[in-house]
Amino acid sequence: MSELRILGVPGSLRKNAYSLGLLRAAVEVAPKDVRIELADIHGFPLFNQDDEKSPPEPVRAFREQARSADAILFSLNEHNYTLSAAEKNALDWGSRPYHENVWNGKPAGIMSASVGMLGGARAQYDLRRAMVFVNMFPINRPEVIVPFAAQKFNADGVLTDETARKFIADHLTELVRFARLLRPGP
Repeated sequence: MSELRILGVPGSLRKNAYSLGLLRAAVEVAPKDVRIELADIHGFPLFNQDDEKSPPEPVRAFREQARSADAILFSLNEHNYTLSAAEKNALDWGSRPYHENVWNGKPAGIMSASVGMLGGARAQYDLRRAMVFVNMFPINRPEVIVPFAAQKFNADGVLTDETARKFIADHLTELVRFARLLRPGP
C-alpha cells in the first residue's frame, strides 16, 4: 500500500503546547506506512477577506501542505471554552476563497488536551461544527481527549501518559482506514 500523508495542525503557538505534544506523540505511534508532517502556523496574520486572493507566503505554503495531504489531524488546546485563535485563524485561511477551500472533502482526526477535566471537548465540538461548513469528514471514534494535561506531559511538552498514547494510536488507525476509503484512485 502506498504511503498516506497526514498534515498535523497544532492548536497553539506555544513552544511546548499540549497540542504540539499530542502531535509529536502521533508521529511516534503512527503506522509505518503513514507520514505525519507538522504544520507551522506561526506568522499568519489574522484572516482578512481583503487578502484572501493574495495571502502571505506562510499561508500559501500551509494551504499547499493541506491541499496535498491525504488527511488532516487537528490537535487542539481549549481557550475560553473554544478553539484557540491560532487554530481558528488557520482554519479560516484554509477555507477561503470558497472555490479554493483546501479542507473540502478531507478526512480529519481531532485530538485535544486541556488542564481542565473536560480535556478540550468543547473546542472539539466547535471544530466539528465548523467542519460541516468547510465540508470535512471527521472520524468520530475513538476520541482523543486528554484531561488534566499538566499531569500527563513532562516539562519538555512530551506526552508521558501511556493510556493517552494508546488512544492516539487507535485514533490514527481509524483515520488511516477512513482516509484510504475516501482516497481517490488505486
